[in-house]
Amino acid sequence: MPTGSPRDLAKADAAHLLHPLYHPTEHAGAHIWLKGEGATLTDTEGRTYLDGLSCLWNVNVGHGRTELAAAAAEQMATLAFATAYTGSSNVPAIRLAARLREVAYPNLAMTFFTSGGAESNESAFKTARFYWKALGRPEKVKVIAREHAYHGVTLAAMSATGMSPYWPMFEPRVPNFLHTASPYPYRFKGAQPGETVGQAAARMLEETILREGPETVAAFIAEPVQGAGGVIVPPDDYFPRVREVCTKHQVLFIADEVITGFGRTGTYFALTRWEVEPDILSFAKGITSGYLPLGGIMVSEPIRQAILTVPPEKRWMHAFTYSGHPTCCAVALKNLEILEREGLVERSAKMGERLLKGLRTLSALPAVGDVRGLGLMCGVELVADRATKAPFPPERKAGEKVRRAAEARGLFTRVRGDVILLAPPLVVTEAQVDRIVHILGEAIPEGVGTA
Repeated sequence: MPTGSPRDLAKADAAHLLHPLYHPTEHAGAHIWLKGEGATLTDTEGRTYLDGLSCLWNVNVGHGRTELAAAAAEQMATLAFATAYTGSSNVPAIRLAARLREVAYPNLAMTFFTSGGAESNESAFKTARFYWKALGRPEKVKVIAREHAYHGVTLAAMSATGMSPYWPMFEPRVPNFLHTASPYPYRFKGAQPGETVGQAAARMLEETILREGPETVAAFIAEPVQGAGGVIVPPDDYFPRVREVCTKHQVLFIADEVITGFGRTGTYFALTRWEVEPDILSFAKGITSGYLPLGGIMVSEPIRQAILTVPPEKRWMHAFTYSGHPTCCAVALKNLEILEREGLVERSAKMGERLLKGLRTLSALPAVGDVRGLGLMCGVELVADRATKAPFPPERKAGEKVRRAAEARGLFTRVRGDVILLAPPLVVTEAQVDRIVHILGEAIPEGVGTA
């Protein structure tokens, strides 16, 4: 067993622990995090950083919440785990499902719990196929996702993910997963004369459905704001039109709100902004603020009825060992209580406006091509030439150099290519928001070589 020294821990980490998206060249000098408090993280070297991405978009109520630890301990002392398979249930899972019915989209009627976002999306895909089979439409199996989408990296979720670097070493991808255009305002191509980006992207979705044959398409899946793909905020006319297209062609609309749910964009769930309701909602991350692994799907009343009325031999044969985990559900209930009690959803909107306004001042820097965001979910896209929107050559690694320069100044976050990703905890203070902007104002010129 390693000692507690940073050097010894780093050696043991390199020898024994396989990390997500792992390559040893990118793990050299890794932080070993020791403590979190509010919107900050402290590593074993004693260095404290602003948590610019809520770790992985998920620590919504901030670090160091003893209430959540106490909720877990109390539940563990009573009933740490029990199966939730048919014939069994538990109090926290029942209470949490009922609470979600109160805060989610009005048309959603029933919840199935998973352990995280990829499991949630896998569950959504299977449920979409189940629904159409239950209705006597077994040919409706295809799932349409979008370019720049991130839906997880289990095999079917990876096949829906529209970011090609995740594919090569695990292909072939699962059949019947397709991609259509993303409503990426800064870089969208293909709009017809007089057509907005939102209208054009929705049209391309409809064209994809028609090309494949609506009778073969089970579902369309979309993040309300594309997160890992670069914080792509859609135009306001996009999702209302998408909802119309899906309804017209009898295609289920799956909203992947794994990142955007539970206050991240300034509303409890992001599609509320556009007065749109999905047929299936995937969630995870912010439901426990990352304190324990939990996710799930919520389904509309027609899907609920299909599940309840099929004969036993055609049942919804889907399961996870940890579905409805009592301790995870107890922590989620306390987490939702904190979100409501402290007004953190509203705070996300307010702090998000401050962050976006501050980041827009960075547009004076020649390398800043686009600044965008919704709530506490923002992105800064770097370019080599602002007039042409030409990106930096990949070998330049401009985004990564900016990230490192920001880290040296006390801001820890991630980049997607040359897009700086920002999503601090909802408890971030005004001073910390302003500090993020100040750090990037210094890090960008240094990272791209214009300082």
